[in-house]
Amino acid sequence: MKHYAFVSSLLLGGIVALAYPGALRGYETGSPNDIAAEVQHVLQKLPFYMVFDHIGFQLNNGTVTLIGQVTRPSLKADMENAVRPLKGVRQVLNEIQVLPDSEGDQKLRLAEYLAIYGDPDLSQYSPLPTPAIHIVVSSAHVTLEGSVLNDADKIEAFTRASSVPGVTSLTNHLQIAPATD
Repeated sequence: MKHYAFVSSLLLGGIVALAYPGALRGYETGSPNDIAAEVQHVLQKLPFYMVFDHIGFQLNNGTVTLIGQVTRPSLKADMENAVRPLKGVRQVLNEIQVLPDSEGDQKLRLAEYLAIYGDPDLSQYSPLPTPAIHIVVSSAHVTLEGSVLNDADKIEAFTRASSVPGVTSLTNHLQIAPATD
């Protein structure tokens, strides 16, 4: 059975940047759901996972395939090292892409951040250290990842991101988070 998860899609409340634990906390069965929950947990806790990164994973019979994009090569290695010792993980395939480190992309990241999180209607999504809306910039192409509470916020984020000069294309992968009671 395959499990897919994108960490940023689950971050509406923000996360606390703590060192990841080396062992499972209360996951005794080693079931795929338990393994997926623990992988998600340790990835969320990595201290340098930021708004400009987007990480996910696939789980298939004990093989964890890390996917997504990061701005720092060291984060790619940290993700793999965090997942490898977990109970039930037999193998880790690291397919995370390290984004280009160009001055133009750095300027676009900052401009997109200010456009989105400078909007009073979207500022609720920026609790530190990891906001719920991730801004992935690669060679002037911008992709919005993560989750928001409603369609209006999804449209507003896209509109704000579209207003930034220098973007060659924009993709909106924002999801609407399920309502919690």
